[in-house]
Amino acid sequence: MKTLRDTNVSNKKVLVRCDFNVPINETGEILDDFRITQALPTIKYLIEKNAKVILMSHLGEPEACLPVGVGKCDENLKLDNVAKKLSELLGVVVLKLDDCIEEKVKEKVENLKIGEVILLENLRFYKEETENNENFAKELSLLICPTEAPQSEGGCGIYINEAFSVCHRNNASVSLLPNYLPACAGFLLEKEILNLNKVLGKSLSDGKETTGPMTAIIGGKKVETKSKFINAMSEIADFVLIGDLLEKEIIEKNIVLNYPEKVFSAKDHLEDPTIEKETIRLFKEKILQSKIIIWNGPLSKTEKPEYAQGTLEIANAIIDSKAFSVVGGGETVEFLRNQGIIDSFSHVSTGGGAMIAYLSGEVLPGIEALKNSKL
Repeated sequence: MKTLRDTNVSNKKVLVRCDFNVPINETGEILDDFRITQALPTIKYLIEKNAKVILMSHLGEPEACLPVGVGKCDENLKLDNVAKKLSELLGVVVLKLDDCIEEKVKEKVENLKIGEVILLENLRFYKEETENNENFAKELSLLICPTEAPQSEGGCGIYINEAFSVCHRNNASVSLLPNYLPACAGFLLEKEILNLNKVLGKSLSDGKETTGPMTAIIGGKKVETKSKFINAMSEIADFVLIGDLLEKEIIEKNIVLNYPEKVFSAKDHLEDPTIEKETIRLFKEKILQSKIIIWNGPLSKTEKPEYAQGTLEIANAIIDSKAFSVVGGGETVEFLRNQGIIDSFSHVSTGGGAMIAYLSGEVLPGIEALKNSKL
């Protein structure tokens, strides 16, 4: 798979699929800019390398409202506040447009100058995005690759996927655009894959296999999704520690695990909103033996301070272990950021569902599209 490091972007239009699907309040104000900040290295690099930068993303799950006349767009899900935050973080004006593919957008892109940055409107305002519509993907490609500029003559711009967190989705801007444009992975997507591959290979940055155990910590709920993840992790991990809610669902739904001897959880107090002391002791024992730790999903009701202490103790145990640690999932990342300890982990993934899918051995359409791009 080609990466941005292998690509000449000077004086070229570059269409970047980001994930700026950030938490917002009832008035659309950004509550956590983690996903935005994670895309900054790629955007800054493009500016420094004299590219003409077109950013695109979705936000939330809005009702379709574009093209104009289809419906009324949800004001809180427009990307105006994202553009403001990007302008603040980058120190350059990020011009936000009101559409993704209409003629005025094409005119703005056509007149874009070196080092300038524009942001398209919420991709999911078009229902064709989540429908994985071929024509919508073609329209997006035409922004930087007009039909009169054949690819063989270098007339096309470049597509960059910087949105690992939606790579498991069959969305037009993720799985189809690489069919029409020269395509590569951005720095963030490259980093995500490299770090998750370290987990799958039980090897660290020096390429050598670890000599100690690996632990997977899986919290949250949605056992239908996570039982597959538990089984996948059980194949390569020495210990799989699961939260009380998952244990309760496994028992209630009579789900059979492939390696039950590797799976540890609280056997009592499954109704408790926090982790009991005996479970914390057991989990710490396994964590402190480990050389690689993967964590997805909170182990208690972390949104309530009175119930968060158990999960915080587990987080601190991971830090104390000095293991190579990978964490992911929106609630987990939000909790660690609120505690001020997010930087103590080796890698923080921007994807929850995508991380689970990748580590479970599923084919991610966004990544496959980059691998198969022949342009």
